[in-house]
This record gives sequence, structure tokens and C-alpha cells, in this order.
Amino acid sequence: MKILVVRFKQIGDAILSSVICKSLKKTFPDAQIDYVLYDHIAPLFENQDYIDNVIKITNEERKNPFKYLKKVWQVTRENYDIVIDIMSTPKSELFTLLSPKAKYRIGRWKKHRGYTYTHKIPEPIGMDKCDKFLKMLEPLREEYPNLVLDKNYSFDFSEEEKQEVKELMLKNNVDFNKLIIPVAINSRRPEKVYPIDYMKEIVKGLIDKYNCQVILYYSPDEEEFAKNFHKDLNFDSRIISSIKTKSIRQLGVLFTFCDMFVGNEGGPRHLAQAVDLLSFAIFSPRSNKKDWLTFNNIRHEAIEPRDVGAENFDKLSYEEKYRLIKPEMVLNIIDEKIKLIEKK
Repeated sequence: MKILVVRFKQIGDAILSSVICKSLKKTFPDAQIDYVLYDHIAPLFENQDYIDNVIKITNEERKNPFKYLKKVWQVTRENYDIVIDIMSTPKSELFTLLSPKAKYRIGRWKKHRGYTYTHKIPEPIGMDKCDKFLKMLEPLREEYPNLVLDKNYSFDFSEEEKQEVKELMLKNNVDFNKLIIPVAINSRRPEKVYPIDYMKEIVKGLIDKYNCQVILYYSPDEEEFAKNFHKDLNFDSRIISSIKTKSIRQLGVLFTFCDMFVGNEGGPRHLAQAVDLLSFAIFSPRSNKKDWLTFNNIRHEAIEPRDVGAENFDKLSYEEKYRLIKPEMVLNIIDEKIKLIEKK
């Protein structure tokens, strides 16, 4: 059996969607499971035992309709038995259009769309993202009643990768005898950046109370932001802003050596959960933690402005809503969560 799972978008979405691949591999261990992703995300999913082939869509293919169509045509020549279009956009639906022999062509229900699907899945209500994605496998249950659903997304890395990153951390003066806390001070989306003055208070509170080491990680275009953040905290030696990871995959490896993730919600927070790094995230006023967090998992929790509450909440500005989450409130919650960490 050959199965194709189509998921573009960015890091967090791709990580959460991978539960479909994992569930399919557990249900059909001998099946070929292929996963379609943007090329800058794809390396993260390579050499995972629940994915056989990672298919990359390059930036050039995304922008050029003819090259994109050629790529879809080439991919679908594998003659898949099942095609699952998580994206369910006109662009992604080409994979089902060009797979007419697939017995199952599954996508989301959308008005006046999805004519190439054999099964359209309505948007579930009251579920987190992982459960919503797994609902797309329900059409298989009638033929395969022993369908396995696994909502615990995960990544494994080689010992060689781990050794390389450990040496990089040692080179940048990481002390493995101390608590190591990577902090997401920035975000690819500006509206998801917690007020920077509050974030500085959180970082200062962490290093002062626990004498821990805080790692400020960043993409190349975020380096200046991180360096300025460090500068504003007087280049405290307990804060490390010199580690440059080569890819999101290498960041995932780095997380395996850490004790707790703190900071803005986003793809890296999902990555932290995927390697089972204890995490606490701060959600923006426009985000909903019930969508993005796995329910009832004390190792991975978060706070959002509505948790704080305010009588006139809906009348507050975006900034005012964000500032309902006070640094001391976050630090108190972190204090409770750190008790879950085994003492070094």
C-alpha cells in the first residue's frame, strides 16, 4: 500500500499534522508513507520511522504554476492508494485530481470545493488540532476497523547529530550541570511576540532565581533582535545568544539537551513537545491554546490573556490584552512546572 499525505504551511502545522503519518504507519506498518512539505521544513521529518519519503516543494515550484504542476504530476505517478489532502486548497487538491485511481482521496469539506475527493471531512468542533487532523482518517475505519490513532507527535535524532550539537553547546559555554532553558523571545509573526519588556523580566527572573542558563535561539534574520535583547540585560553570562543552529532540525536536537522551554507560542514550541521537553508557552490575544495544545498534558501547558480575565476584556486594545499576562504570573507558574524536572 502507498499513502500520500499533503501538508504545506509552516513548522507548527507540519509537526501537528505528522500525527496522521504516525497513525497510518502504526495501522499499516508495511505501507509506504510519503509526506509533502515545504523544502525549508522537510529536513526535520527525514529519517523518522513513521515516514518513508519526505517530498519537498521548493520555493521556486511554489511560485511557478508550471513547475508546481510538473512536480505534482511527478509525485502522483507513484499511483498512491490513499491520498490525504490536509491543506484542502485549490493548489493542494491537484494531488487528488491527478490521483484518480486512489481508492481514498480525503480532504476537508469546503463549500464549492473538493470535487476530486472521495470523502470530505467537516471541520470538527471542540477539539485540539491533533484530534482534528486525525478525524481525516475516519473514512478508513469502515474497511480497517483496527485503525490506530496516535496523537503524540515525536522526533528521533541520530547519535551523530546529538554529538555534533552537544559539542556546539560546549563550545558556546553551556554548563550541562545547570538548568538549561531555551526561551522563545521572538516569533515569525510579529503579532505573536509577547511585550519585550515583560519578556526581559521573565528571563531576568529565571536566571536570578534558578541560576540557570537561558539560551536565546534565533533564525538568521532574528539574530540582531536576540543580540539586542541580550545587550539590554547587560550581556549577562548566564544568557547565551551565540549558538547558531543550522536548521530547525538542529534546533530540535538542541532541545533534547535542555530542561524546559519557555516563551512565545509557535513552531519551536511544538518542536519542544515533540522531543518531550517540558514547555510553558505564552499565547497571543488572537490565538487559542485549546486549538494548539494537547489537552490534559501537564508537561506542556500555556497561558493566554483570557485566562487572566478582565471585566472589559473585549474593549481592551491588543497590547492591553497581552499585558494582562504579568511576568510575575508567568514566573509563578514556571516555578511549579520546574518541580517536574529531575534534579541534575
